[in-house]
Amino acid sequence: MTLKEMSVEYTASANLIRARIRELRAEKKAANSPTASYKIDRRIKELTPILQECRDLAELTARYYERSYHKHERYTL
Repeated sequence: MTLKEMSVEYTASANLIRARIRELRAEKKAANSPTASYKIDRRIKELTPILQECRDLAELTARYYERSYHKHERYTL
């Protein structure tokens, strides 16, 4: 698998995670109990950093070989 192909996969994963977060926010609005609301909120907080990481990695893998691209600080050695 090439880095360009990986970029497409990371973007697709980010889109799925973003859609799930939207669903969870809708469920939270409809939640009747504080416990259910708390569990949904906790799940959203768990998914948010994963979403950001997918976005970052999608950009990194898409632009890795561009000379003008300054690589992301988090993913360099």
